[in-house]
Amino acid sequence: MPPMQRVPNVEFEPALRKRLEELWGDPPNLYRALANHPALAAAWTEFARAIRYESRNPRALRELVILRGAQVMGSEYEWAQHLKMARKAGVREAQIAALADWRASPEFDAREKAALLLAEAVTRADVSDAVFAEVSQHFGRQDYVELALTAAFYAMVGRMLDAMRVELEPDARDYKPRLPAKP
Repeated sequence: MPPMQRVPNVEFEPALRKRLEELWGDPPNLYRALANHPALAAAWTEFARAIRYESRNPRALRELVILRGAQVMGSEYEWAQHLKMARKAGVREAQIAALADWRASPEFDAREKAALLLAEAVTRADVSDAVFAEVSQHFGRQDYVELALTAAFYAMVGRMLDAMRVELEPDARDYKPRLPAKP
């Protein structure tokens, strides 16, 4: 049996509930746990919205970045939730299956591999000059900032999920493929 969630899922203040429903429909447990601090939950919501809806890079590419970060951190909640989003955005099943071994996989093109390199480096807090140089061959400054910010935000998400030990929603617990062991 998994350990218990550390903070309770709470009801939202009316204005925050309305905004969350406008953006995400029925808010997931992550937001219900964050709602223990309404002001920060509201700020988090707007930041997440900007990353999700005001980005230039294709959603599928950003979902690959998020999924790889989830693998690196071993964040089951993030992995399970973003599998659905990645598939909806057009990430192929073969890419999901090959993600843990993306460097050797023919399922990813050079641009996707550069984004995955950045995702790993940001998640591990180790963006070297060599990583920056490689990624910069495929992305301009704005796209670099956007991808780095996406990876960094979702690393924060994974760490908050862990800190609060947020439980997966019942409808997300049967996800496939299962999260691989940490590399």
